[in-house]
Order: sequence, then structure tokens, then C-alpha cells
Amino acid sequence: MTKNYQELVKDRIFIGGAADAKDAVETEQVDLVVDLRAEAAEDDYGYERIHSPIVDDSEEHQDESVKKAIEEVVDAYNDGKKVYFHCAGGSNRTGTVAIGTLLALGKAGSIGEAEAQATAVRPKISVKPQMKESLQRIFPNA
Repeated sequence: MTKNYQELVKDRIFIGGAADAKDAVETEQVDLVVDLRAEAAEDDYGYERIHSPIVDDSEEHQDESVKKAIEEVVDAYNDGKKVYFHCAGGSNRTGTVAIGTLLALGKAGSIGEAEAQATAVRPKISVKPQMKESLQRIFPNA
């Protein structure tokens, strides 16, 4: 079976698109899904899910929503949970949170290094300039 999602942190943090969340939950025994889509409806998804929306293409700074999403992932990881996070397609918002997660966990020393690690795992990651600016404000020393 081909997996359309990837492993960001071995056996613990997985990333991808919305369409692959259920597959990741079942295949990897994921404990928590963090849904980054602002456009996602509340529903019974059949798994534990936190809605931590980030608005794509917003003119407003997304610092608070990006920071909150990163904290949701890192807190679950630190609680020993397996986590899957996604936006719609798994490129911009997912990439932003992947970079922030790697920085927050100390697995990368700079935004560039974290981005290189994330894109090596999921080549379709493409973080927009506004999201990179948010990361620079959240991680001023990275």
C-alpha cells in the first residue's frame, strides 16, 4: 500500500493532507489528529481530532494560530502521543507547522535547516512568504 503521508519524527509525528488522516490513524495508530484547515467543518471524523485553524492567504499575521498549532503538536508529542497533522493538501500550512515543530523540539537549529528536513520528508511542502515571516517572529533566534 502506498502512503500519501510522511513521517516527520520517527514513529511519532506524521504529516500529510486531509484526505490521508484516516489512513494514518489506522495504519500508524495515531492518537491525535491536528486539523489546520480554517475551512474544515466540525464533524464526527471517527478519531480524536483538534481543530487548530490557520487561515491560508490571509493578509493578517497568523502568528498566534501558527504558534497554537505548533504547541498542540509538541504538547501531544511530549505527552507520548502519536500525532498526525494536516491542512487541505499538506504543503503550506502543514509545512509551516512542520518547520515550527522541528524547531520547538530542538531537531533543527534554524528555519532553513528545519525547512530542508521537512521538504526532504515531504517534497511537496511549499511555505508561503507570509508563513515564513510568522515563523521568524515566533522563533526570532532560528
